[in-house]
Amino acid sequence: MQLPFDWKGTPVDENGRFVNHEFPHIYSFTEFLKWRFQRNPQKAEKEADTWHPEVVHNDEFLHAGRDCIVWLGHASFFIRLAGVNILIDPVFYDIVFFKRHTPFPIDPAKLKGLDYILVSHNHLDHCDKRSLRLLAENNPQAIYLTGLRMEGLLKKLTGSEQVQTAGWYQQYHTDARIKVFFLPARHWSKRGLRDVNSQLWGAFVIQGGGKTIYFASDSGYGSHFTDVGRIFPVIDYCIVGIGAYKPAFFMAQSHISPQDAVKAANEMHARVMIPMHYGTFDLADEPRSDPFNALKGLEKQGAIQGHLELLKVGEELKIQ
Repeated sequence: MQLPFDWKGTPVDENGRFVNHEFPHIYSFTEFLKWRFQRNPQKAEKEADTWHPEVVHNDEFLHAGRDCIVWLGHASFFIRLAGVNILIDPVFYDIVFFKRHTPFPIDPAKLKGLDYILVSHNHLDHCDKRSLRLLAENNPQAIYLTGLRMEGLLKKLTGSEQVQTAGWYQQYHTDARIKVFFLPARHWSKRGLRDVNSQLWGAFVIQGGGKTIYFASDSGYGSHFTDVGRIFPVIDYCIVGIGAYKPAFFMAQSHISPQDAVKAANEMHARVMIPMHYGTFDLADEPRSDPFNALKGLEKQGAIQGHLELLKVGEELKIQ
């Protein structure tokens, strides 16, 4: 991977904690209280909204052997690329304080034969203890790919010593059939009381079989999306979040809106845009159907330059 700009490495602050390279920010308790106690103008609409994504209960893709992308809800994806089995940000169950509004589409115990498990960051809706322990029991051969300083957490959760970490714009050591890179995202990390930004968050690019897949992870909008398009001239599939974005003053630091997700996909010249991070957990102020409806409206306006794939949860998208 050749960078078309000068890069001095993953940035840290004076305390050795990771920071976003473009928008350094640490949430304050005052900001949190402002969000929780301000009036939500969509409160009534949200309370009446029972929408959730359609779910396909079919695990045939696990055994078919063909290259595919399967959305498993929220930010969890099964990807088979060049015959390599990959799982990203596995969360099968309810998490602390948040219930699943969309069921996991298959029996998670059937997720076996995984080659790589990618964990983008340490937040509970992306890095779930119960889910990772089940995967570790059923996939002792799996290799975990994640960000810097995440090895202790993943080894504790999985019991595996096969954990690789990377900084931004670094490549992992993988099977020769694929390449996996860790890239910047505009986000943050926290799992305990005093560990803010002590473990690195990020996005992934996966290449294999002549295809390039970008997984944006959790991210606010920034120039890193344009950078992806400069580094990887052809993004075949752009997987990007569209939910948990209201109110903007609080959420824009770490989550992208549907409008900016489209802007990001366009800036990286993505051939196919696949939205995620909506409809499963209630994490913000917008009604559950809001991101989906906003994206459909943008599609109708012709704002999306590539092809929009609004996947059902559990639906197999064959890689072509």
